[in-house]
Amino acid sequence: MAKGKKHYRRSRRRKRGFAAWSLGKKIGVILGGTVALVAMTGAVILASKLSKIEKVPINPMELSVSEEARERGTGYLNVALFGVDSRKNELGKGTRSDTIMIASLNRETLEVKISSVFRDTLLEQGDKTIDKANAAYSYGGPEEAVAMLNKNLDMDIEHYVSVNFDALIDVVDEVGGIEIDVTEEEIPYICGYAIEIMKSTGRVSAGVTEPGPQILNGLQATAYARIRYTAGDDFKRAERQRMVLAKIVEKLQQASPAQLNRIIDKVFPEVATNFTMAEILDYAKDAFDYRLGETTGFPFDKTTDELVDVGSVVIPVTLESNVEMLHQFFYGDSEAYSVSSTVSEISDKIVSKAGNREPTVNESTQGIMNQPDDDDYDDDYDYSGSSSSGGGGNRGNGGGTSSGGGSGGSTSGGGTGDTDGGNNWGASGGEDDGTNMPDSSEPSTPDVPPAGDDMSGSEEY
Repeated sequence: MAKGKKHYRRSRRRKRGFAAWSLGKKIGVILGGTVALVAMTGAVILASKLSKIEKVPINPMELSVSEEARERGTGYLNVALFGVDSRKNELGKGTRSDTIMIASLNRETLEVKISSVFRDTLLEQGDKTIDKANAAYSYGGPEEAVAMLNKNLDMDIEHYVSVNFDALIDVVDEVGGIEIDVTEEEIPYICGYAIEIMKSTGRVSAGVTEPGPQILNGLQATAYARIRYTAGDDFKRAERQRMVLAKIVEKLQQASPAQLNRIIDKVFPEVATNFTMAEILDYAKDAFDYRLGETTGFPFDKTTDELVDVGSVVIPVTLESNVEMLHQFFYGDSEAYSVSSTVSEISDKIVSKAGNREPTVNESTQGIMNQPDDDDYDDDYDYSGSSSSGGGGNRGNGGGTSSGGGSGGSTSGGGTGDTDGGNNWGASGGEDDGTNMPDSSEPSTPDVPPAGDDMSGSEEY
């Protein structure tokens, strides 16, 4: 009997893991992994760029934020913005904060309101003395400057951003310039400040020769933002600074990814802040939805005077009422607000120092405020029109003789002047708040280089 054939059943090996997934699932996972990898790569790239920003932490316990101010600021992000007169990329104490602003972001509406704080405003400093607002940054850097704003204005600012000349120049250049309606009286001052900026930064730029709406490059826009020797004085300068900032924001929101990348690479190394990387990433995701709202200047009601131990100052009339108006500007009338006892005490100290005053300043016609020399923090020229000397140490300029390097090419006492081609572009022998501006009582127009001339004919430039 023949043996029956054995039938062997071939068993299939069961697929496991990825091999067992459907084609659709495989594609989905591959695409998802690719997206995750790209996102991770993007995050690494962004993190590397953010690392270029100078992170300067400040002690939250030293910022004079009261519990009442913190509660009132719920739902808002308040940030101090400082533009410092830094010629060596130094953004800490020892530099002057020519620009002081508070930006308040409504987290719900994403509207940003901005108020300048006039740098010559009488406010209480960390040592309890009454001095100009911009003294705080010079003496104690951003920490003391933020604390000064919180204490005097009942604010809850815990973040700051500081930039220097180079940052403003670079960002304006990278967005293709900004349109500004230049007036006739502003032309010589733009050119004068432009020369001082070129001397300190090593950059070159054409002059501005005609009034009217025109595109200003970074250096010209920075010079424009520094003008203070026209009607409106420092109040008009703060208005110009807010205008330049608004124009930049408008351009940034229209910038291409390539432009933004270039701006980040150039500008971030010129910025100091205490924002953490996580915070920057968090706020950056809504950046293109932010809307710039109203801007203003503080104090609202004010007068000006020359005080013996301080110099030319802006006097809030009174600090109490002005702080109330500032809070209404930022937060509206949604809830009742009365100033803190700290603000009331400081308001009384200002009255004690400056006397009882009435608001007298019309910002559109405010005359030139004299700025006495102060080697500690205020390196301005003396525009009093009197003689000043000191071998370049005293930045004298005015109707009298200046042996510290006067205008019009006078270089007695260590100043320097360009006489190439007969142009008289006198410059101070030391760092200054501008350049050699003409005396306010007898305005004169310096020889303005023609458009296209980079004003670099002299070695000094």
